[in-house]
Amino acid sequence: MKLVAGNSNRPLAEAISAYLNVPLAKCQVKRFADMEVFVEIQENVRGEDVFVVQSTSFPANDHLMELLIIIDALRRSSARRITAVIPYFGYARQDRKPGPRTPISAKLVANLITNAGADRVLTLDLHAGQIQGFFDIPTDNLFGAPVMVRDIKERMDNSNRMVVSPDVGGVVRARALAKRIDAPLAIVDKRRERPGESEVMNIIGDVSGRSCILLDDIVDSGGTLVNAADALLANGAKEVYAYITHGVLSGGAVSRIANSKLKELVITDSIMPTEAVKVAHNIRVIPIAPLIGEAIGRTATESSVSSLFD
Repeated sequence: MKLVAGNSNRPLAEAISAYLNVPLAKCQVKRFADMEVFVEIQENVRGEDVFVVQSTSFPANDHLMELLIIIDALRRSSARRITAVIPYFGYARQDRKPGPRTPISAKLVANLITNAGADRVLTLDLHAGQIQGFFDIPTDNLFGAPVMVRDIKERMDNSNRMVVSPDVGGVVRARALAKRIDAPLAIVDKRRERPGESEVMNIIGDVSGRSCILLDDIVDSGGTLVNAADALLANGAKEVYAYITHGVLSGGAVSRIANSKLKELVITDSIMPTEAVKVAHNIRVIPIAPLIGEAIGRTATESSVSSLFD
């Protein structure tokens, strides 16, 4: 098999390569003077099982175009099978019509990836599970929970920890983690007045004296996390941690979290961490490469991927 990396998260691709002991294929992804994307696969991939590692993170449009053009180049180079490995699937938050005359961009992106020539998709913690159904090709949605569970068990006392969903929509994800670490569950009931802002209303569950673990798939502006942490502490929580799969952290999110009452924010490297994230005193990055690498290896050998999460 072959591993090909775009420019979105080269360190993650190299870590996956090291885990699998498979070198990254020679591939040139560069820009013309007008910033058009140019791709050249610089080794033979005819008849190969090729995995393209590319998160569609900021700048999302550039990284998405890189992914599509790499897939097209591989298809025209007679690759036997092309798997798009997308650790962070951008546009996933636009998965339905919240109002009239709005797009379902996640479906559009799924169509683009399929029509470019991908045969499979491998992704991590989709914002909404139904996005798997937007693809007309096999799609594996990995879960970051095993990595987080291991980290929580290594670092936190199990006697007083409590898993908290930052909103009602994340209850299923939070309940699954709570079951894995044998902890009770609480829910933050919030009302969102406008995109990017949230107002915490109340806490469902008794968090008094608990070490609370907020769990979510994406942290973007950080407003929801900070407000939730404040509300939990106001309701008697001992301390608040947050475990989030994808650290989008746009705008002033890093400084907002650094100045918040969050004890620690733990994210994976599905999105390449910025320098600000690396130096923040209460943000820690855990590696996701072993999980993705194992899933790639199992896909290549036609073994079970779902058994990773049993």
